[in-house]
Amino acid sequence: MRLGGRLQAAIEILDDIETRKRPASDALKDWGLAHRFAGAGDRAVIGNIVYDALRRKLSIAWRMDSADARDIAYGALLSDAEMSAEAINAELADDKFAPAPLDAERLAAWESRDLAEAPDHIRADVPEWCAPHLEALFGNDWVREGAALAARPPVDLRVNTLKASRAKVLKELARAGAAEAPLLAGAVRIPPLRALGRHPNVQAEPAFQKGWFEVQDLGSQIAGLVAGAEPGQQVLDYCAGAGGKTLALAAMMENRGQIHAFDAEKPRLAPIFDRLKRAGVRNTQVHANPEDLVQFEGQMDIVLTDAPCTGSGTWRRRPDAKWRLSPQQLERREIEQREVLDAAKRYVKPGGRLVYVTCSLFASENNLQVEAFLRENPDYSEVDAKPLWQAAVPGAGEIAPIFPSHGMVLSPERTFSDGFFISVLKKAG
Repeated sequence: MRLGGRLQAAIEILDDIETRKRPASDALKDWGLAHRFAGAGDRAVIGNIVYDALRRKLSIAWRMDSADARDIAYGALLSDAEMSAEAINAELADDKFAPAPLDAERLAAWESRDLAEAPDHIRADVPEWCAPHLEALFGNDWVREGAALAARPPVDLRVNTLKASRAKVLKELARAGAAEAPLLAGAVRIPPLRALGRHPNVQAEPAFQKGWFEVQDLGSQIAGLVAGAEPGQQVLDYCAGAGGKTLALAAMMENRGQIHAFDAEKPRLAPIFDRLKRAGVRNTQVHANPEDLVQFEGQMDIVLTDAPCTGSGTWRRRPDAKWRLSPQQLERREIEQREVLDAAKRYVKPGGRLVYVTCSLFASENNLQVEAFLRENPDYSEVDAKPLWQAAVPGAGEIAPIFPSHGMVLSPERTFSDGFFISVLKKAG
């Protein structure tokens, strides 16, 4: 496919996402199934245009003076694809599958409008109702933080120290552009895409199949380190999902002690079995039935709860989610978080720790949840977050997360990671 056909496909997918209010990944998958002639390179470029358009939906629309899917897709080429209008027109010339050219009026608006003059939430590329939540956390920096959540993300890898070293992984992935990630000695990073390029499929690499590394954002890796699991301990990963943090904890524990990985949603838990085998993890048991956990009440040194949340900290990777999010969904997540904390606390032994993690940047899901939990559970106290950060990331220097009234908050702008909240709560001995 030439650029014209790829651009037209992106426009159709953006229309589908907007009309049916569905995840971008589903819309892209369905388009690929219906257009099997499209190769991997075609699908990658189409996906880039779609995700770039969704990340910067408001700012592109403001500069174009149009929210039409065609104009947004063109704007994505002009911004993140680093193409000029002349280059786009040259690429689309004589392409019968190309969409109609960009209107002169839209192009004139693009060239004349200065984004610095746009309203704050548009410069931040966030829904207007979310702006107060970000401002409450980041203060005067909230627009810059929001804009960082609208940038293309890197691909972060966690070196599996049960099988490999970072030097070994870097050597294997040198051709993929892998380099040392910031902050962590056990992390590798492939930089964000440029223009219409595509990331290498690292999961097709022999090193991945051998279990030398896992794909895991830097912030998620830091959350595992802050949990502080040690060899020989008893640990419960209460909302384990596909097992990313479980694997990280197993490596920290050097396969000694015991990890119990639980998730109430069996489809989310299903990938963990292959991942555990590939990574060489031997100290983990997987549970999908809540009744299985009764025997562990009051027995765990650490209970990690990666609670369900709005995912506002991951908008770089799932930008469509920020446009589907509503205040009602936020309220539902807050209820679920309280339920998770209330359920998870029963497994913590005296003197043990309950680690509360979300990938959200909203206070009502984070420090306010911790505040309510401490108020209702006087036998718990919070561990000071600053020493935890320094211990987990000893080489950070002046780089630091935000420390609100409770816990710590990571963000792309401050810690070069997705957005995460982490709080460690200790039960009285």
